[in-house]
Amino acid sequence: MSSPLQRYADDHVRTVDTMSAALLFAAFLFGTEISVPGSGRPDAVGPTIALAAVSAAALLRQRGRPRATVAVTALCAAGAAALGHLLTPLLLGPLMLALYRLAVARDRRTARAFFCAALTLLVTSALFLDPLDHPWQLDTLSPAACLLLPVAAGNATRLRGAYLEAVQARAEYAERSREEEARHRVAEERMRIARELHDVVAHHLALANAQAGTAAHLSRTHPAQSRRILTDLAGTTSSALREMKATGGLLRQADDPAAPTAPSPGLGRLSELTAAFGSAGLVVHVSTEGAPRPLSPGVDLTAYRIVQEALTNVAKHASAEAARVRLRYGQNQLTITVTDNGTGGAFGGTATTPTSSGHGLGLIGMRERARSVGGALQAGHRLEGGFEVTTRLPLHPTTVEHEERTP
Repeated sequence: MSSPLQRYADDHVRTVDTMSAALLFAAFLFGTEISVPGSGRPDAVGPTIALAAVSAAALLRQRGRPRATVAVTALCAAGAAALGHLLTPLLLGPLMLALYRLAVARDRRTARAFFCAALTLLVTSALFLDPLDHPWQLDTLSPAACLLLPVAAGNATRLRGAYLEAVQARAEYAERSREEEARHRVAEERMRIARELHDVVAHHLALANAQAGTAAHLSRTHPAQSRRILTDLAGTTSSALREMKATGGLLRQADDPAAPTAPSPGLGRLSELTAAFGSAGLVVHVSTEGAPRPLSPGVDLTAYRIVQEALTNVAKHASAEAARVRLRYGQNQLTITVTDNGTGGAFGGTATTPTSSGHGLGLIGMRERARSVGGALQAGHRLEGGFEVTTRLPLHPTTVEHEERTP
């Protein structure tokens, strides 16, 4: 945080430069009055005042033309040395300020070059043009120390400013990255919720449609079976409402007391899923190979939704009477295979249509689900007829899966 004095200097640049020039003009003249005892004093009042005035006037352009300002003030200081004046810090004040401004505004190489040039000019003038023959230590060491100090201070100020700018830039970049990451997470969450709603609505509407059609077909010939299917239809619609409410609960606030508390579906509810399809006329056979293992919530939900979507598309498009679900537990992955014996393809059309060749929206959603937990999915027609969907899900996900909120 800048001090009040610094803020005033930034807001009143012209005033500060004028005051600095006036003070250094007075310092230049006062410095010419200092001399070594016994060496005498030069008698050149007019030229001395002129050099002081030119040196101070050059400081008024120091911010716009720092190189020219250093050159002018260095020539004035050298002229004063040639007149016989001792190179004191007061006399070198304008040149010191000009070198400081140059070191702040330009790079280190430029500041070093002008420092060396100014020092060479001053030392040469003091050693070879000084009519009073001051001691060589005063003509060399004193100017070197006086000019080195503002160059070092200016470089330090410039580096500090660059460091603060870099820190601010990193902070701004980190803030932008956090905002982009937040937007990315929001987009992913929206896609996940949309996928959940699609799976829930598509499955239950397809199942309800199949059950209603079957009940209507059997209403005259098998009224008892028709009533049982209608009872199952009521259960299907109730289940659809519950799952839609649960999915909509993902949009609630975490502290909302009205949020539902039912767990997300998983393979533990696979029997309920297959029984619902059975009431719609699709017989589903489930087989398990290997010892079942507990799955993480994300993988368990993904497996359930993929089976649900695959069976829904069998019921909608495949014209099949039976489907088979095979769960194979390996050492590191779970392989799920859903096959049917239909003739239309599990995703509509014949073998020549694009939707049946593995590019339907249902397949896209299932592939996205599988990839979200580090798995993969393949789908296509079988040589012996029907359609097959195979997905491989890791028992221990290799990617960060999105933890499903408890609805």
